[in-house]
Amino acid sequence: MIQKLINNIKKTNAPIVVGLDPMMNYIPEHIQKKAFAEFGETLEGAAEAIWQYNKEIVDHVYDLIPAVKPQIAMYEQFGVPGVLAFKKTVDYCKSRDLVVIGDVKRGDIGSTSAAYAVGHLGQVQVGSKKYTAFDEDFATVNPYLGSDGIKPFLDVCKEEKKGIFILVKTSNPSSGEFQDQLVNGKPLYEMVGEKVAEWGDQCMGDQYSYVGAVVGATYPEMGKVLRKVMPKSYILVPGYGAQGGKGADLVHFFNEDGLGAIVNSSRGIIAAYKQEKYAKFGAEHFAEASRAAVEDMVQDISHALENR
Repeated sequence: MIQKLINNIKKTNAPIVVGLDPMMNYIPEHIQKKAFAEFGETLEGAAEAIWQYNKEIVDHVYDLIPAVKPQIAMYEQFGVPGVLAFKKTVDYCKSRDLVVIGDVKRGDIGSTSAAYAVGHLGQVQVGSKKYTAFDEDFATVNPYLGSDGIKPFLDVCKEEKKGIFILVKTSNPSSGEFQDQLVNGKPLYEMVGEKVAEWGDQCMGDQYSYVGAVVGATYPEMGKVLRKVMPKSYILVPGYGAQGGKGADLVHFFNEDGLGAIVNSSRGIIAAYKQEKYAKFGAEHFAEASRAAVEDMVQDISHALENR
């Protein structure tokens, strides 16, 4: 699956991923009204609004991008109907030939970690049959519990040719409370990066590993270090746009071949119509605003890479 991600990036010339992280206050009133008219102001109504919102955005941007990243918490808050909307979104994006990165941030040990890995990336045994449950192509994983939490994911990745992105240095302001602490003279995030490289050597594709890393765009200097620590790992870079990251901040996340990183933007794209820059589209044409935001993001990153 890492090769499909790379092929999609080359085909679109757009090393970006759209975060499908819907909040009800992002969803235009006309979509909410239609969903509530059918299902009422219920969890089912909210889930239907989310699904219709996602679908329209995907229909307007799928030809420009290689991948999407739905954040499962935004769906889980609406209970079982929300989880069903998550699954419908995953399936629809895959039908559009997009790589799906499930932003699930799982991390546990033993059979629990194995169940997470099977549920999101593998096949679950039911009697004499096997089924794929959520069936994302990649999942985000928290490494805090060490190798015991990662190994079950590696096993599934090898079997299914799928991948994971391990949290190394996250984009939020307080990430340094733990991640920047020195351990034997090195910041913890660097030690985690070394483990990512080690785990990745066990799951190599043609050029890059199935094991990637999450490194925030808001910490470009740390990204520069981590790029060298993990030369064969793809880096998923959150924090672009709404969190302050710009194309010029991102050049060090990429290798000399122009590959090795994929940059995420969530509300900067899916709620673009709320920004002054794209307000001319209006709520009725929110997905057209999202397309314009994608085009601007691609141009920003391309320009930065050309001039690094």
